[in-house]
Amino acid sequence: MKSFLEWFKSSAKVKRWIFLIVLGIGLACYGFTQILVTEEMSFQDLGKVIAIFVIGFIMIVIGIIFIQKRNLEIIIEANDQESVKGKKAKVNIKSLIFNRKVYDEGPKIVVIGGGQGLNTVIDGLRKYTNNITAIVTMSDYGNVPTESRKALDALPLDDIKGSIIAMSDKQDLMRELMHLHFQNERLRGLNFGDIYLTAMNELYGNISEAIQKSTEVLNINGRVLPVTLDEIMICAELTDGTVVEKKDKIPEMVSKKVEVIHRIFISPSNCKPAPGVIEAIQEAEAIIIGPGSLYTNVLPNLLIKRVAKAMKESKAIKMYVSNIMTEFGQTDNYTLAEHIKAIQDHVGKDVFDYCLVDTGEVVPEYVRRYNKEGSEIVEANITKAAGLGVKIIQKDMSCIKDDKIRHNSAIIASTVIELICNELKFKDQQNGTEFLLLNSILKEDKKNIKQDKKVNQKKKEIVQKATKNVKDKKTHRKSKFSEKYKERVESIQNTEAKIKENRAIASEIERLEKNKTTKTTKKKSEKTLKNKNK
Repeated sequence: MKSFLEWFKSSAKVKRWIFLIVLGIGLACYGFTQILVTEEMSFQDLGKVIAIFVIGFIMIVIGIIFIQKRNLEIIIEANDQESVKGKKAKVNIKSLIFNRKVYDEGPKIVVIGGGQGLNTVIDGLRKYTNNITAIVTMSDYGNVPTESRKALDALPLDDIKGSIIAMSDKQDLMRELMHLHFQNERLRGLNFGDIYLTAMNELYGNISEAIQKSTEVLNINGRVLPVTLDEIMICAELTDGTVVEKKDKIPEMVSKKVEVIHRIFISPSNCKPAPGVIEAIQEAEAIIIGPGSLYTNVLPNLLIKRVAKAMKESKAIKMYVSNIMTEFGQTDNYTLAEHIKAIQDHVGKDVFDYCLVDTGEVVPEYVRRYNKEGSEIVEANITKAAGLGVKIIQKDMSCIKDDKIRHNSAIIASTVIELICNELKFKDQQNGTEFLLLNSILKEDKKNIKQDKKVNQKKKEIVQKATKNVKDKKTHRKSKFSEKYKERVESIQNTEAKIKENRAIASEIERLEKNKTTKTTKKKSEKTLKNKNK
Protein backbone atom coordinates (compact mmCIF):
# COMPACT_ATOMS: atom_id res chain seq x y z
CA MET A 1 0.00 0.00 0.00
CA LYS A 2 2.86 2.34 0.85
CA SER A 3 4.50 1.74 -2.53
CA PHE A 4 1.18 2.38 -4.27
CA LEU A 5 0.70 5.72 -2.47
CA GLU A 6 4.18 6.84 -3.56
CA TRP A 7 2.83 6.96 -7.12
CA PHE A 8 0.77 10.00 -6.06
CA LYS A 9 3.69 12.07 -4.78
CA SER A 10 4.38 15.29 -6.69
CA SER A 11 7.87 14.03 -7.59
CA ALA A 12 6.42 11.04 -9.44
CA LYS A 13 4.54 13.26 -11.98
CA VAL A 14 2.06 10.44 -12.62
CA LYS A 15 -1.19 11.87 -11.18
CA ARG A 16 -1.87 14.06 -14.23
CA TRP A 17 -1.88 11.08 -16.58
CA ILE A 18 -4.01 8.96 -14.22
CA PHE A 19 -6.50 11.84 -14.07
CA LEU A 20 -6.48 12.12 -17.88
CA ILE A 21 -7.17 8.38 -18.25
CA VAL A 22 -10.05 8.53 -15.71
CA LEU A 23 -11.55 11.57 -17.49
CA GLY A 24 -11.20 9.80 -20.83
CA ILE A 25 -12.95 6.72 -19.50
CA GLY A 26 -15.76 8.91 -18.18
CA LEU A 27 -16.28 10.65 -21.53
CA ALA A 28 -16.10 7.41 -23.50
CA CYS A 29 -18.62 5.74 -21.17
CA TYR A 30 -20.94 8.76 -21.36
CA GLY A 31 -20.90 8.73 -25.17
CA PHE A 32 -21.45 4.98 -25.31
CA THR A 33 -24.39 5.05 -22.83
CA GLN A 34 -26.04 7.96 -24.66
CA ILE A 35 -26.22 5.84 -27.80
CA LEU A 36 -27.72 2.93 -25.85
CA VAL A 37 -30.38 4.81 -23.86
CA THR A 38 -31.53 7.38 -26.44
CA GLU A 39 -34.35 6.06 -28.61
CA GLU A 40 -34.24 8.85 -31.16
CA MET A 41 -31.55 11.40 -32.04
CA SER A 42 -30.76 13.69 -34.94
CA PHE A 43 -27.57 13.54 -36.97
CA GLN A 44 -26.34 16.58 -35.09
CA ASP A 45 -26.91 14.92 -31.70
CA LEU A 46 -25.32 11.70 -32.98
CA GLY A 47 -22.29 13.67 -34.15
CA LYS A 48 -21.89 15.25 -30.70
CA VAL A 49 -22.15 11.88 -28.94
CA ILE A 50 -19.60 10.29 -31.30
CA ALA A 51 -17.27 13.29 -30.83
CA ILE A 52 -17.47 12.93 -27.01
CA PHE A 53 -16.73 9.19 -27.29
CA VAL A 54 -13.77 9.75 -29.64
CA ILE A 55 -12.32 12.50 -27.44
CA GLY A 56 -12.60 10.23 -24.39
CA PHE A 57 -10.95 7.35 -26.22
CA ILE A 58 -8.09 9.60 -27.43
CA MET A 59 -7.56 10.87 -23.87
CA ILE A 60 -7.28 7.26 -22.63
CA VAL A 61 -4.68 6.42 -25.29
CA ILE A 62 -2.67 9.59 -24.61
CA GLY A 63 -2.78 8.95 -20.86
CA ILE A 64 -1.55 5.36 -21.27
CA ILE A 65 1.28 6.44 -23.61
CA PHE A 66 2.53 9.19 -21.32
CA ILE A 67 2.22 7.16 -18.12
CA GLN A 68 4.36 4.48 -19.77
CA LYS A 69 6.84 7.15 -20.87
CA ARG A 70 6.97 8.47 -17.31
CA ASN A 71 7.61 4.95 -16.01
CA LEU A 72 10.69 4.73 -18.24
CA GLU A 73 11.82 8.19 -17.10
CA ILE A 74 11.57 7.00 -13.49
CA ILE A 75 13.72 4.01 -14.43
CA ILE A 76 16.34 6.25 -16.02
CA GLU A 77 16.33 8.67 -13.08
CA ALA A 78 16.81 5.74 -10.71
CA ASN A 79 19.62 4.37 -12.87
CA ASP A 80 21.45 7.71 -12.90
CA GLN A 81 21.60 8.09 -9.11
CA GLU A 82 25.06 8.53 -7.64
CA SER A 83 26.71 5.50 -6.12
CA VAL A 84 27.39 4.85 -2.49
CA LYS A 85 30.34 2.62 -1.62
CA GLY A 86 30.49 1.25 -5.15
CA LYS A 87 26.78 0.30 -5.20
CA LYS A 88 23.80 2.19 -6.54
CA ALA A 89 22.07 4.40 -3.98
CA LYS A 90 18.45 3.64 -3.15
CA VAL A 91 15.87 5.90 -4.78
CA ASN A 92 12.74 7.35 -3.21
CA ILE A 93 10.33 6.24 -5.97
CA LYS A 94 9.40 2.58 -5.85
CA SER A 95 7.51 1.16 -8.79
CA LEU A 96 4.80 -1.51 -8.73
CA ILE A 97 5.73 -2.78 -12.20
CA PHE A 98 9.49 -3.17 -12.10
CA ASN A 99 12.23 -4.20 -9.77
CA ARG A 100 14.94 -1.53 -9.33
CA LYS A 101 17.70 -4.12 -8.97
CA VAL A 102 17.34 -5.06 -12.65
CA TYR A 103 18.64 -1.62 -13.60
CA ASP A 104 21.62 -1.51 -11.30
CA GLU A 105 23.69 -3.17 -13.99
CA GLY A 106 23.46 -2.43 -17.71
CA PRO A 107 24.95 -4.53 -20.53
CA LYS A 108 28.51 -5.74 -19.97
CA ILE A 109 30.77 -3.93 -22.41
CA VAL A 110 34.55 -4.33 -22.79
CA VAL A 111 36.58 -1.57 -24.44
CA ILE A 112 40.12 -2.42 -25.60
CA GLY A 113 42.73 0.12 -26.65
CA GLY A 114 44.40 3.17 -25.21
CA GLY A 115 44.80 6.91 -25.47
CA GLN A 116 42.15 9.49 -26.31
CA GLY A 117 40.23 7.10 -28.59
CA LEU A 118 39.47 4.67 -25.75
CA ASN A 119 38.35 7.49 -23.46
CA THR A 120 36.00 8.81 -26.16
CA VAL A 121 34.23 5.45 -26.40
CA ILE A 122 33.91 5.16 -22.61
CA ASP A 123 32.48 8.67 -22.35
CA GLY A 124 29.63 7.76 -24.72
CA LEU A 125 28.80 4.40 -23.15
CA ARG A 126 28.48 5.83 -19.63
CA LYS A 127 24.93 7.01 -20.44
CA TYR A 128 23.76 3.42 -20.96
CA THR A 129 25.60 1.28 -18.44
CA ASN A 130 27.92 1.39 -15.47
CA ASN A 131 29.19 -2.08 -16.32
CA ILE A 132 32.10 -1.01 -18.54
CA THR A 133 35.51 -2.69 -18.43
CA ALA A 134 38.42 -0.80 -19.98
CA ILE A 135 41.40 -3.00 -20.90
CA VAL A 136 44.49 -0.87 -21.41
CA THR A 137 48.23 -1.25 -21.79
CA MET A 138 50.62 -0.91 -18.87
CA SER A 139 53.74 0.05 -20.80
CA ASP A 140 55.12 3.22 -22.30
CA TYR A 141 56.82 1.08 -24.97
CA GLY A 142 60.24 2.57 -24.39
CA ASN A 143 59.25 6.23 -24.04
CA VAL A 144 61.31 8.40 -21.72
CA PRO A 145 59.55 8.42 -18.29
CA THR A 146 58.44 11.72 -16.78
CA GLU A 147 60.25 13.32 -13.86
CA SER A 148 57.35 12.31 -11.59
CA ARG A 149 57.65 8.66 -12.63
CA LYS A 150 61.41 8.72 -12.16
CA ALA A 151 61.13 10.20 -8.66
CA LEU A 152 58.44 7.72 -7.57
CA ASP A 153 59.78 4.78 -9.57
CA ALA A 154 56.16 4.48 -10.74
CA LEU A 155 54.71 2.29 -13.46
CA PRO A 156 53.50 3.84 -16.76
CA LEU A 157 49.89 4.55 -15.81
CA ASP A 158 48.83 7.32 -18.22
CA ASP A 159 46.20 5.18 -19.99
CA ILE A 160 44.91 3.95 -16.61
CA LYS A 161 44.48 7.53 -15.40
CA GLY A 162 42.79 8.50 -18.68
CA SER A 163 40.22 5.70 -18.32
CA ILE A 164 39.51 6.63 -14.69
CA ILE A 165 38.84 10.21 -15.80
CA ALA A 166 36.54 9.05 -18.63
CA MET A 167 34.47 6.90 -16.24
CA SER A 168 34.06 9.62 -13.63
CA ASP A 169 30.77 11.51 -13.22
CA LYS A 170 32.77 14.69 -12.65
CA GLN A 171 35.33 14.46 -15.41
CA ASP A 172 36.69 18.01 -15.27
CA LEU A 173 37.39 17.79 -11.55
CA MET A 174 38.90 14.29 -11.87
CA ARG A 175 41.09 15.45 -14.78
CA GLU A 176 42.44 18.36 -12.77
CA LEU A 177 43.10 16.05 -9.83
CA MET A 178 44.84 13.29 -11.80
CA HIS A 179 47.01 15.74 -13.76
CA LEU A 180 47.79 17.99 -10.82
CA HIS A 181 51.51 18.82 -10.44
CA PHE A 182 52.42 20.01 -6.95
CA GLN A 183 54.00 23.44 -6.51
CA ASN A 184 55.08 22.72 -2.94
CA GLU A 185 58.87 22.83 -2.73
CA ARG A 186 59.16 19.30 -1.28
CA LEU A 187 56.71 17.85 -3.82
CA ARG A 188 57.61 19.99 -6.83
CA GLY A 189 57.32 18.11 -10.14
CA LEU A 190 55.35 15.20 -8.68
CA ASN A 191 51.98 14.26 -10.17
CA PHE A 192 49.02 13.47 -7.88
CA GLY A 193 47.78 10.63 -10.08
CA ASP A 194 51.19 8.93 -9.94
CA ILE A 195 51.41 9.40 -6.16
CA TYR A 196 47.90 8.08 -5.54
CA LEU A 197 48.20 4.96 -7.71
CA THR A 198 51.70 4.26 -6.39
CA ALA A 199 50.35 4.47 -2.82
CA MET A 200 47.46 2.12 -3.66
CA ASN A 201 49.94 -0.31 -5.25
CA GLU A 202 52.04 -0.33 -2.09
CA LEU A 203 48.92 -0.79 0.04
CA TYR A 204 47.63 -3.84 -1.86
CA GLY A 205 50.91 -5.14 -3.29
CA ASN A 206 49.26 -5.77 -6.67
CA ILE A 207 48.68 -3.08 -9.29
CA SER A 208 45.61 -4.83 -10.72
CA GLU A 209 43.87 -4.93 -7.32
CA ALA A 210 45.15 -1.43 -6.55
CA ILE A 211 43.46 -0.04 -9.68
CA GLN A 212 40.21 -1.86 -8.86
CA LYS A 213 40.17 -0.47 -5.31
CA SER A 214 41.03 2.98 -6.67
CA THR A 215 37.90 3.02 -8.81
CA GLU A 216 35.82 2.20 -5.71
CA VAL A 217 37.45 4.92 -3.61
CA LEU A 218 37.02 7.48 -6.40
CA ASN A 219 33.41 6.38 -7.01
CA ILE A 220 34.03 5.34 -10.64
CA ASN A 221 31.23 3.56 -12.52
CA GLY A 222 33.16 0.78 -14.22
CA ARG A 223 36.41 -1.17 -14.10
CA VAL A 224 39.88 -0.47 -15.46
CA LEU A 225 42.13 -3.49 -16.06
CA PRO A 226 45.74 -3.52 -17.26
CA VAL A 227 46.02 -6.00 -20.12
CA THR A 228 49.11 -7.51 -18.49
CA LEU A 229 51.17 -6.98 -15.34
CA ASP A 230 54.39 -7.83 -17.19
CA GLU A 231 56.63 -5.00 -18.39
CA ILE A 232 56.45 -5.16 -22.18
CA MET A 233 58.13 -3.36 -25.03
CA ILE A 234 56.68 -2.94 -28.48
CA CYS A 235 58.90 -3.69 -31.45
CA ALA A 236 58.33 -2.81 -35.09
CA GLU A 237 59.91 -4.68 -37.98
CA LEU A 238 60.12 -2.60 -41.16
CA THR A 239 59.92 -3.96 -44.72
CA ASP A 240 63.71 -3.82 -45.09
CA GLY A 241 64.20 -5.99 -41.99
CA THR A 242 65.10 -3.16 -39.59
CA VAL A 243 63.77 -3.71 -36.04
CA VAL A 244 62.77 -0.67 -33.96
CA GLU A 245 62.43 -1.30 -30.21
CA LYS A 246 61.09 2.04 -29.01
CA LYS A 247 57.66 3.48 -29.72
CA ASP A 248 58.81 7.08 -30.15
CA LYS A 249 61.47 5.98 -32.65
CA ILE A 250 59.07 4.19 -35.03
CA PRO A 251 57.88 7.25 -37.02
CA GLU A 252 61.44 8.57 -37.23
CA MET A 253 62.84 5.29 -38.59
CA VAL A 254 59.93 4.80 -40.99
CA SER A 255 60.43 8.27 -42.49
CA LYS A 256 64.23 8.06 -42.45
CA LYS A 257 64.38 4.77 -44.31
CA VAL A 258 61.38 5.45 -46.58
CA GLU A 259 60.01 2.08 -45.43
CA VAL A 260 56.72 0.92 -43.94
CA ILE A 261 55.90 -1.29 -40.95
CA HIS A 262 55.88 -4.97 -41.88
CA ARG A 263 54.78 -6.29 -38.50
CA ILE A 264 54.54 -5.45 -34.80
CA PHE A 265 55.55 -7.78 -31.98
CA ILE A 266 55.92 -7.46 -28.21
CA SER A 267 58.90 -8.43 -26.12
CA PRO A 268 58.70 -10.72 -24.23
CA SER A 269 56.20 -12.51 -26.45
CA ASN A 270 54.78 -14.84 -23.78
CA CYS A 271 53.21 -12.17 -21.53
CA LYS A 272 50.28 -13.41 -19.46
CA PRO A 273 47.03 -11.43 -19.27
CA ALA A 274 46.30 -9.71 -15.98
CA PRO A 275 43.71 -11.27 -13.62
CA GLY A 276 40.17 -10.57 -14.80
CA VAL A 277 40.99 -9.73 -18.42
CA ILE A 278 39.97 -13.05 -20.00
CA GLU A 279 36.93 -13.36 -17.72
CA ALA A 280 35.74 -9.87 -18.71
CA ILE A 281 36.00 -10.76 -22.41
CA GLN A 282 34.16 -14.05 -21.91
CA GLU A 283 31.29 -12.41 -20.00
CA ALA A 284 30.93 -9.37 -22.28
CA GLU A 285 27.82 -8.63 -24.33
CA ALA A 286 29.80 -6.26 -26.54
CA ILE A 287 33.53 -5.79 -27.19
CA ILE A 288 34.89 -2.62 -28.81
CA ILE A 289 38.41 -2.30 -30.24
CA GLY A 290 39.85 1.15 -30.90
CA PRO A 291 39.92 3.81 -32.10
CA GLY A 292 43.55 4.69 -31.49
CA SER A 293 47.05 4.23 -32.83
CA LEU A 294 46.83 0.96 -34.76
CA TYR A 295 50.33 -0.33 -34.05
CA THR A 296 50.93 1.11 -30.57
CA ASN A 297 47.52 1.21 -28.84
CA VAL A 298 45.29 -1.39 -30.49
CA LEU A 299 47.45 -4.32 -31.64
CA PRO A 300 49.70 -4.62 -28.53
CA ASN A 301 46.62 -5.52 -26.43
CA LEU A 302 45.59 -8.23 -28.91
CA LEU A 303 49.09 -9.72 -28.99
CA ILE A 304 48.99 -10.60 -25.29
CA LYS A 305 48.66 -14.35 -24.84
CA ARG A 306 45.04 -15.71 -24.95
CA VAL A 307 43.40 -12.29 -25.51
CA ALA A 308 42.77 -12.68 -29.26
CA LYS A 309 41.74 -16.33 -28.73
CA ALA A 310 39.19 -15.33 -26.07
CA MET A 311 37.77 -12.69 -28.40
CA LYS A 312 37.37 -15.15 -31.27
CA GLU A 313 35.53 -17.59 -28.99
CA SER A 314 33.31 -14.88 -27.49
CA LYS A 315 29.64 -14.72 -28.58
CA ALA A 316 29.55 -10.98 -27.89
CA ILE A 317 29.02 -8.25 -30.47
CA LYS A 318 32.58 -7.40 -31.55
CA MET A 319 33.31 -4.09 -33.23
CA TYR A 320 36.39 -2.27 -34.49
CA VAL A 321 36.08 1.53 -34.61
CA SER A 322 38.25 2.75 -37.47
CA ASN A 323 40.40 5.86 -37.18
CA ILE A 324 39.31 8.98 -39.03
CA MET A 325 42.85 10.13 -39.80
CA THR A 326 46.03 8.21 -40.65
CA GLU A 327 49.03 8.50 -38.33
CA PHE A 328 52.37 9.83 -39.50
CA GLY A 329 55.12 7.20 -39.42
CA GLN A 330 52.68 4.36 -38.69
CA THR A 331 49.77 4.22 -41.11
CA ASP A 332 50.78 6.64 -43.88
CA ASN A 333 48.34 6.36 -46.83
CA TYR A 334 46.50 3.45 -45.15
CA THR A 335 42.94 2.87 -46.33
CA LEU A 336 40.14 1.37 -44.24
CA ALA A 337 40.79 -2.07 -45.75
CA GLU A 338 44.51 -1.83 -44.91
CA HIS A 339 43.71 -1.04 -41.26
CA ILE A 340 41.48 -4.12 -41.04
CA LYS A 341 43.98 -6.32 -42.91
CA ALA A 342 46.81 -5.23 -40.58
CA ILE A 343 44.83 -6.52 -37.58
CA GLN A 344 43.90 -9.76 -39.36
CA ASP A 345 47.52 -10.32 -40.44
CA HIS A 346 48.67 -10.10 -36.81
CA VAL A 347 45.92 -12.00 -34.94
CA GLY A 348 43.82 -13.70 -37.64
CA LYS A 349 40.21 -13.24 -38.68
CA ASP A 350 37.02 -13.37 -36.53
CA VAL A 351 38.46 -11.02 -33.90
CA PHE A 352 35.64 -8.59 -34.73
CA ASP A 353 32.46 -8.88 -36.80
CA TYR A 354 31.65 -5.20 -37.36
CA CYS A 355 33.68 -2.18 -38.39
CA LEU A 356 32.37 1.31 -37.67
CA VAL A 357 33.71 3.81 -40.22
CA ASP A 358 33.23 7.54 -40.65
CA THR A 359 31.79 8.53 -44.03
CA GLY A 360 30.82 12.09 -43.12
CA GLU A 361 32.33 15.28 -44.42
CA VAL A 362 35.18 16.83 -42.48
CA VAL A 363 35.79 20.56 -42.80
CA PRO A 364 38.74 20.92 -45.24
CA GLU A 365 40.31 23.62 -43.08
CA TYR A 366 40.86 21.14 -40.24
CA VAL A 367 42.00 18.44 -42.66
CA ARG A 368 44.72 20.77 -43.95
CA ARG A 369 46.01 21.21 -40.40
CA TYR A 370 46.43 17.45 -40.12
CA ASN A 371 48.05 17.32 -43.56
CA LYS A 372 50.80 19.60 -42.25
CA GLU A 373 51.46 17.04 -39.50
CA GLY A 374 51.69 14.20 -42.02
CA SER A 375 48.17 12.80 -41.56
CA GLU A 376 45.29 12.47 -43.98
CA ILE A 377 41.73 11.17 -43.98
CA VAL A 378 41.47 7.36 -44.02
CA GLU A 379 40.02 6.42 -47.39
CA ALA A 380 36.81 4.44 -46.80
CA ASN A 381 37.11 1.81 -49.53
CA ILE A 382 33.95 0.04 -48.32
CA THR A 383 33.75 -2.69 -50.99
CA LYS A 384 37.31 -3.88 -50.45
CA ALA A 385 36.95 -3.72 -46.64
CA ALA A 386 33.70 -5.73 -46.75
CA GLY A 387 35.55 -8.35 -48.82
CA LEU A 388 37.68 -9.10 -45.73
CA GLY A 389 34.68 -10.72 -44.02
CA VAL A 390 33.63 -7.75 -41.88
CA LYS A 391 30.23 -6.02 -41.77
CA ILE A 392 30.75 -2.32 -42.40
CA ILE A 393 28.62 0.24 -40.54
CA GLN A 394 28.83 3.71 -42.05
CA LYS A 395 28.16 6.73 -39.84
CA ASP A 396 28.79 10.45 -39.93
CA MET A 397 30.69 10.38 -36.64
CA SER A 398 33.47 12.95 -37.02
CA CYS A 399 33.28 16.14 -35.00
CA ILE A 400 35.54 19.02 -34.04
CA LYS A 401 36.52 19.14 -30.38
CA ASP A 402 39.18 21.50 -29.02
CA ASP A 403 40.10 22.33 -32.65
CA LYS A 404 40.85 18.67 -33.34
CA ILE A 405 39.08 16.05 -35.43
CA ARG A 406 37.54 13.55 -33.01
CA HIS A 407 35.03 10.70 -33.01
CA ASN A 408 31.53 11.53 -31.80
CA SER A 409 31.25 9.48 -28.61
CA ALA A 410 27.42 9.57 -28.67
CA ILE A 411 27.26 8.04 -32.16
CA ILE A 412 29.70 5.25 -31.28
CA ALA A 413 27.72 4.42 -28.12
CA SER A 414 24.30 4.56 -29.82
CA THR A 415 25.55 2.26 -32.61
CA VAL A 416 26.76 -0.34 -30.08
CA ILE A 417 23.57 -0.13 -28.00
CA GLU A 418 21.41 -0.40 -31.12
CA LEU A 419 23.18 -3.65 -32.02
CA ILE A 420 22.57 -4.94 -28.47
CA CYS A 421 18.88 -3.99 -28.72
CA ASN A 422 18.59 -5.77 -32.07
CA GLU A 423 20.18 -8.83 -30.49
CA LEU A 424 17.61 -8.71 -27.67
CA LYS A 425 14.82 -8.43 -30.27
CA PHE A 426 16.22 -11.45 -32.07
CA LYS A 427 16.06 -13.35 -28.78
CA ASP A 428 12.45 -12.16 -28.36
CA GLN A 429 13.34 -10.12 -25.28
CA GLN A 430 11.96 -6.76 -26.45
CA ASN A 431 9.53 -6.72 -23.54
CA GLY A 432 12.31 -7.20 -21.00
CA THR A 433 13.36 -4.41 -18.66
CA GLU A 434 16.90 -4.21 -20.10
CA PHE A 435 15.57 -3.60 -23.62
CA LEU A 436 13.02 -1.02 -22.42
CA LEU A 437 15.66 0.94 -20.55
CA LEU A 438 18.27 0.87 -23.33
CA ASN A 439 15.73 1.64 -26.05
CA SER A 440 14.34 4.58 -24.09
CA ILE A 441 17.77 6.21 -23.65
CA LEU A 442 18.67 5.34 -27.25
CA LYS A 443 15.64 7.19 -28.65
CA GLU A 444 16.47 10.27 -26.61
CA ASP A 445 20.11 10.18 -27.69
CA LYS A 446 19.15 9.89 -31.36
CA LYS A 447 17.12 13.08 -31.04
CA ASN A 448 20.12 14.82 -29.46
CA ILE A 449 22.43 13.50 -32.20
CA LYS A 450 20.14 14.93 -34.91
CA GLN A 451 20.16 18.31 -33.18
CA ASP A 452 23.97 18.19 -32.84
CA LYS A 453 24.27 17.37 -36.55
CA LYS A 454 22.32 20.48 -37.45
CA VAL A 455 24.54 22.60 -35.21
CA ASN A 456 27.72 21.00 -36.63
CA GLN A 457 26.46 21.52 -40.18
CA LYS A 458 26.00 25.22 -39.48
CA LYS A 459 29.52 25.39 -38.02
CA LYS A 460 30.90 23.68 -41.14
CA GLU A 461 29.12 26.18 -43.37
CA ILE A 462 30.54 29.09 -41.36
CA VAL A 463 34.09 27.69 -41.60
CA GLN A 464 33.68 26.97 -45.32
CA LYS A 465 32.49 30.53 -45.98
CA ALA A 466 35.42 31.90 -43.99
CA THR A 467 37.85 29.83 -46.09
CA LYS A 468 36.06 30.11 -49.46
CA ASN A 469 39.21 31.54 -51.06
CA VAL A 470 40.94 28.19 -50.39
CA LYS A 471 40.10 25.41 -52.83
CA ASP A 472 38.19 22.54 -51.32
CA LYS A 473 40.55 19.81 -52.44
CA LYS A 474 39.76 16.10 -52.40
CA THR A 475 40.16 14.75 -48.89
CA HIS A 476 42.69 12.20 -50.07
CA ARG A 477 45.86 14.29 -49.89
CA LYS A 478 49.58 13.78 -49.90
CA SER A 479 50.96 13.49 -46.41
CA LYS A 480 53.90 15.37 -44.94
CA PHE A 481 55.89 12.18 -45.32
CA SER A 482 55.19 12.08 -49.06
CA GLU A 483 55.96 15.78 -49.51
CA LYS A 484 59.18 15.69 -47.51
CA TYR A 485 60.67 12.76 -49.41
CA LYS A 486 59.04 13.45 -52.77
CA GLU A 487 62.34 14.35 -54.49
CA ARG A 488 64.14 11.40 -52.91
CA VAL A 489 61.44 8.94 -53.94
CA GLU A 490 61.34 10.40 -57.47
CA SER A 491 65.12 10.18 -57.63
CA ILE A 492 65.01 6.49 -56.63
CA GLN A 493 62.24 5.84 -59.15
CA ASN A 494 64.15 7.71 -61.89
CA THR A 495 67.33 5.79 -61.05
CA GLU A 496 65.46 2.48 -61.30
CA ALA A 497 63.94 3.56 -64.62
CA LYS A 498 67.37 4.63 -65.90
CA ILE A 499 68.86 1.29 -64.87
CA LYS A 500 66.11 -0.55 -66.73
CA GLU A 501 66.66 1.69 -69.77
CA ASN A 502 70.44 1.11 -69.67
CA ARG A 503 69.88 -2.63 -69.36
CA ALA A 504 67.60 -2.54 -72.38
CA ILE A 505 70.20 -0.55 -74.38
CA ALA A 506 72.95 -2.94 -73.30
CA SER A 507 70.82 -5.91 -74.33
CA GLU A 508 70.19 -4.31 -77.73
CA ILE A 509 73.90 -3.55 -78.22
CA GLU A 510 74.75 -7.11 -77.23
CA ARG A 511 72.20 -8.43 -79.72
CA LEU A 512 73.61 -6.23 -82.51
CA GLU A 513 77.15 -7.30 -81.66
CA LYS A 514 76.10 -10.93 -81.84
CA ASN A 515 74.44 -10.35 -85.22
CA LYS A 516 77.53 -8.54 -86.48
CA THR A 517 79.79 -11.35 -85.27
CA THR A 518 77.51 -13.92 -86.88
CA LYS A 519 77.55 -12.05 -90.22
CA THR A 520 81.36 -11.64 -90.11
CA THR A 521 81.82 -15.33 -89.37
CA LYS A 522 79.45 -16.24 -92.18
CA LYS A 523 81.34 -14.04 -94.69
CA LYS A 524 84.68 -15.54 -93.62
CA SER A 525 83.27 -19.02 -94.06
CA GLU A 526 81.97 -18.17 -97.53
CA LYS A 527 85.32 -16.63 -98.51
CA THR A 528 87.25 -19.67 -97.26
CA LEU A 529 84.90 -21.97 -99.18
CA LYS A 530 85.47 -19.99 -102.42
CA ASN A 531 89.25 -20.12 -102.00
CA LYS A 532 89.08 -23.89 -101.57
CA ASN A 533 86.99 -24.26 -104.74
CA LYS A 534 89.60 -22.29 -106.75
